[in-house]
Amino acid sequence: MSGKAAHIELTTRMYEILTQLTESRNASQAIIVRARIILLGFDQLKNQEIATAVDRCAKTIGIWRRRWRDSFQALLQMQFDLNQSAFRRAIIDTLSDAPRSGSPGRFTDEQLTGLIALACKDPQNSGRPVTSWTGAELADEAQRRQLVDAISASHVNRVLREVTLKPHRSRYWCNTTEQDPEKFQREVETVCRTYREAQQLADEQQTHTVCIDEMTSLQANERRAETKRARPGQPAREEFQYTRHGTVCVTANWHVTQGQLLATTITETRDNHDFARHIAQTISTDPQAGWVFVVDNLNTHCGAPLVKLVAEQLGIDPDTLGKVKREGVLKTMTSRREFLTDPAHRIRFVYLPNHSSWLNQIEIVFGIIKRRALRRGSFTSKQDLIEKLQRFIEYFNQHLARPMRWTYTGHRTQKKQQVERPRTWRELRKTRKQWQQFALVGNYL
Repeated sequence: MSGKAAHIELTTRMYEILTQLTESRNASQAIIVRARIILLGFDQLKNQEIATAVDRCAKTIGIWRRRWRDSFQALLQMQFDLNQSAFRRAIIDTLSDAPRSGSPGRFTDEQLTGLIALACKDPQNSGRPVTSWTGAELADEAQRRQLVDAISASHVNRVLREVTLKPHRSRYWCNTTEQDPEKFQREVETVCRTYREAQQLADEQQTHTVCIDEMTSLQANERRAETKRARPGQPAREEFQYTRHGTVCVTANWHVTQGQLLATTITETRDNHDFARHIAQTISTDPQAGWVFVVDNLNTHCGAPLVKLVAEQLGIDPDTLGKVKREGVLKTMTSRREFLTDPAHRIRFVYLPNHSSWLNQIEIVFGIIKRRALRRGSFTSKQDLIEKLQRFIEYFNQHLARPMRWTYTGHRTQKKQQVERPRTWRELRKTRKQWQQFALVGNYL
């Protein structure tokens, strides 16, 4: 039955989006054709003329013209309420096919639930020597357990996508092992207070505040072919094969107030004696000054050799320290930490809470060293690696290093809320009227 074609109305914003869709390389062919239908209908072409232009039947043209006519008021409201990208998606939804029932499913809800539950379990519990599932392995395991008679890997992946389950993906997570939240909070605040008071201690008491940590197992790998440097239009190219020459350990100090790497030690081992020697080397740069060392909870950072070194520097008789695992200050790790953290000592240590290495400023410097000196490096020997690290540290101190502006206080930061200026009802009414009346491209009968 023939009749009058549906009337097409467009605003400037709608016209621009529809025009963009007809020229888009990412939109589906169906969306492009339907956008053309609306634009041609807006130009007052008849349905038969539009059908010839887009190679569709006149009945299809009439369907989409009516769809647009029935949706125009809703789109007009969305144009006022939504931003550009959201309004574009609304127009695409208007031009998209309505949901269809499709063919009856081959699998019951119980089978699909069992498949999802299987994907949430460790594959090693099923006797498979892998750490994560693939679609093919899940399909095979579901058939082996007789959850389904047959299922393809692609169908398994489709089911997992519908429930947003990605067994192949993971991310790190770790919660503090501190059983006492108040203790954890106190330790965090102590570290942050140490950074804030560092300048005052340096000015009034000639005390150095230093962050210490180790970079372990740095490999001296030599690439078997020379790296080709980047050229215009071509990135650098690196050889993927390499020869190993061993590893070294870097123990570095970051001076909080001076913003410099101080008395860095590069060795092949890392034990209690190595760390004590590193502290002795650091103190020797200014023997009469006070020292505050910020370190993590590694056992070597509160070993017996370190306690004996600090006692010697403070003039304490080593015979009064006792013996490891027997008596006195040296008896346990707890007693050694209490001695090393004594605020009355000229040389003392501040320990980070567990799993809080991000509070240590030296970790930021280690990231710079890895990116700038190690990531693309080629080292012919361990000695070559050591020499290049020493040259980079000297270069870093001269040209790149500066004190860090530490703003974290140990408490949750408060986000600044952006308060919008309240708009009056009259302003809203005026703006809405302009959208509806003055933004229309045309109004044809």
